[in-house]
Amino acid sequence: QVQLVESGGGLVQAGGSLRLSCAASGMIVSANPMYWYRQAPGKQRELVAGITSSTSTNYADSVKGRFTISRDDAKNTVYLHMNSLKPEDTAVYYCNVRLFNGGYWGQGTQVTVSS
Repeated sequence: QVQLVESGGGLVQAGGSLRLSCAASGMIVSANPMYWYRQAPGKQRELVAGITSSTSTNYADSVKGRFTISRDDAKNTVYLHMNSLKPEDTAVYYCNVRLFNGGYWGQGTQVTVSS
């Protein structure tokens, strides 16, 4: 079955960087669009970044120029490189894939940015 496991979250000061990882099993990341979402307390889950099978990428306006989505096909893993972090980036970050039989989510990883 499909499993997505996120890691790499933590506590960082404003202006710092983190790299989140999403290790996938039961599916091939290079064959499917993959997404990172985030959900802050009291807010709706929002799309942060996506990468297609042809490695085209898209980003939310709030993270453009600061975040980069990438993948390592050999490791079947998708990454979210986050630079110049702001307190408003604090959220639980989730990896997502949409397959023919439905959408799958990881358990999430907490990112906390202190001011």
